[in-house]
Amino acid sequence: MLHSHRTFSHLLHDMGEQSFDDDQVRRAAWVARWVGRGADAPLHPGDLVTLADRLQPEVLPAGSVMFSAGRASNGVWIVRQGQVELSVESGEQRVVVGVLGPGDVDGDIALVLEMPLAYTARTLSATQCLFLPQRDFGTVLTTHPEVARRWLSSVAQRVSVGQLRLIDLLGRPLPGQVAQLLLDEAVDGSVRVDQRTLAAMAGARSVSFHKVIEEFERHSLITVGPDNIVIADADALRQLTARLPSR
Repeated sequence: MLHSHRTFSHLLHDMGEQSFDDDQVRRAAWVARWVGRGADAPLHPGDLVTLADRLQPEVLPAGSVMFSAGRASNGVWIVRQGQVELSVESGEQRVVVGVLGPGDVDGDIALVLEMPLAYTARTLSATQCLFLPQRDFGTVLTTHPEVARRWLSSVAQRVSVGQLRLIDLLGRPLPGQVAQLLLDEAVDGSVRVDQRTLAAMAGARSVSFHKVIEEFERHSLITVGPDNIVIADADALRQLTARLPSR
């Protein structure tokens, strides 16, 4: 990450939240981008039928805590509808590091790697999920070899993607970083993540991030709405993601 430690220090200072540990927030922001979506999702549609007796439908009202940072994962969550905010908290203050949407999976990496959860997940709206408890997750891995193979492959792919993203950003100017982030987070050409969250995910100062967004909009690369950013010229954004030549 190009601006790593110093950037997050400035970000938290701007937000008046100096009680957070910079490394904790930076780590959580990157883990939040490892969730399974699309080709990296661990389950195929047919698997949902196979595992129907173990997957528990859950409907969570807005503001519900799905899981908490620092604790062991108690199972795997699959978002079917709604949005879930991921944040690092300190008392009543928090820094948002990502947002889960339909198709996203979380909790499984912490289970497989036996690591504590990196952030707290809280629903932003009424959210429909499928929940696979920890014990059932272990049973699925041992009794359904094909599902286990795909799931562990998914975990490996997502961790690898997180590492490659970090390496790829090294040496890339901020406009290129922001362009790549917008392309990564777009669903059907629209990014429904607020700019404060995007700045944290990019590891950029909020003021610098907003300047890049304003420049993109001025050049008609994006359109900024009240609750989303619409990609107007994806090809131009892709051109910005090219790394600078080595010196």
